Amino acid sequence: MASTIQALPTEVVYLITAGEVIDSLASVVRELVENSLDAGATRIVVSLWPQQWRIRVADNGCGMNLDDLQQAATAHSTSKIRSSADLWKINSLGFRGEALHSLTTLADLEILSRPLGGNLGWRIIYGNGGKVVQVEATAIAPGTVVTVSHLFGNCSSRRQGLPTTAQQMKAVQATIYQIALCHPRVTWQIWQNDRQWFTISPAATTGQLLPQILPQVRQGDLQEIKLEIPNPLNSSLLTPNSPLPTPNSSLNLVVGLPDRTHRHRPDWVRVAINGRMVKTPELEQTILSAFHRTLPRDRYPICFLHLAISPNQINWNRNPAKTEIYLNEIIYWQEQITQAINQALSISSNNLKEAVHTTRVSKLLKAAEAKGGYNFNPQNPNENHKTPNSSLSTPNSLKAVAQVSNTYIVAEHSGGMWLVEQHIAHERVLYEQLCDDWQLVPVEPPIILYQLSPAQVLQLQRIGLEIEPFGEQLWAVRNIPAPLQQRDDCAEAILELSWGGDLQTAQVAVACRSAIRNGTPMNQQEMQTLLDNWQRTRNPRTCPHGRPIYLSLEESALARFFRRNWVIGKSHGI
Repeated sequence: MASTIQALPTEVVYLITAGEVIDSLASVVRELVENSLDAGATRIVVSLWPQQWRIRVADNGCGMNLDDLQQAATAHSTSKIRSSADLWKINSLGFRGEALHSLTTLADLEILSRPLGGNLGWRIIYGNGGKVVQVEATAIAPGTVVTVSHLFGNCSSRRQGLPTTAQQMKAVQATIYQIALCHPRVTWQIWQNDRQWFTISPAATTGQLLPQILPQVRQGDLQEIKLEIPNPLNSSLLTPNSPLPTPNSSLNLVVGLPDRTHRHRPDWVRVAINGRMVKTPELEQTILSAFHRTLPRDRYPICFLHLAISPNQINWNRNPAKTEIYLNEIIYWQEQITQAINQALSISSNNLKEAVHTTRVSKLLKAAEAKGGYNFNPQNPNENHKTPNSSLSTPNSLKAVAQVSNTYIVAEHSGGMWLVEQHIAHERVLYEQLCDDWQLVPVEPPIILYQLSPAQVLQLQRIGLEIEPFGEQLWAVRNIPAPLQQRDDCAEAILELSWGGDLQTAQVAVACRSAIRNGTPMNQQEMQTLLDNWQRTRNPRTCPHGRPIYLSLEESALARFFRRNWVIGKSHGI
């Protein structure tokens, strides 16, 4: 029998390889922009002519000399790795050496480049397979300009199978947004058909950059933290050739505060590792779980997580586009992420005096301009306003001042005041206590319920209640959640629990029913105790149903509203 296995022709091999790396306009932009960032560029200009299948990326990076230019587009050529050991210590965005070579197979490729400090730039045109077909000296500023023309010109079926031009441009925009979030200090200019399409200005942090990409989110709606975290203890034992781990990794986290902003879809739960956005379902699910019971029903958080970790924790060889990875010690990183999100959502002395730039407060005070420097009650270090019995443990603690409509607690702090809704603040406290210590206590005499369906009985048993028949259409419940034992409406509460849901749903229902009712008078000590307990919760910004618990009224905004901008003479009508 004749052999049916044959080696593929070289040109077919190149086309198959190129198809794994270059599959759209967006993938071309991604590969070229990543090369620019690896070259240290701080300014990148992307120009697109989609109808002509033409793309140009210009940067101010380190550039290339003539020898590197002649080698750059040959198969598997790269300056970023040298041996197999380097695959475990990758610190660059590109390393496969396939992008430029693949482009020579699918399009016409031209590169102009001049190295930093070089006196001369060069222009090179590459032919099929990365061969240099034309070289000439050219005038160019330090940096590199790559032009890709007639993309997929030799694969007409590939062009026909791609989405519409509008969809491809949307994908290009999304790609640039993702990369910009990972590299906030870079200036971006994007042109389409010789007209400026959009720009992204550099920012000191990702949190400051995000409102440019997501305009409906304001700076005051976000909380950003950066933490140094130790590497896993056994990270140096992951591979035989692994180098010693770096002393610490870092975690940069930007979250939309759940009482201020959220989304209809989980489209803004983003994870980046070492400068590249990646798909990691395990970490994305960790983020969603950390926001559980802080958002309204069917709403999702805004969260951008950027991990800068030791390269020996990552295997990038899962996908040619490097969008999926294998991450070692995944449970350890999930724990670190959960702790970081809890810290970002907590109320501490660092974030107590928050910006007032939220939609609801801006409408209330008509004071959306930048925060002023007016100080109504400057602190005098020689004065001690605390009494021995004062509950102010730190200068930024909340102090209960009054109760409004037997519903809202007026709380004062050094930078202004808050209105805290007493029922849902207490609900948050009770819910977290129930989650930490779900306790069922025996009750005597038992609670008698009438006409329960089999599904209701099964539901009560599912959450741990002891229930048994007590007669015709009667059921006896012999243990109940501890917070319900002092309530007169205990039977109604258990009936509510029988209507379905998991244990957390039951805990929410118990917390809601057990919390202080609006309309209940509270004395000063009761209000202060509630404020102290509420501040210590893990997610103090919203109740378990996702409603905001407090309204922040900063002193600087109040000063602007009441026009307390005193100028001698003018303020008195002189």
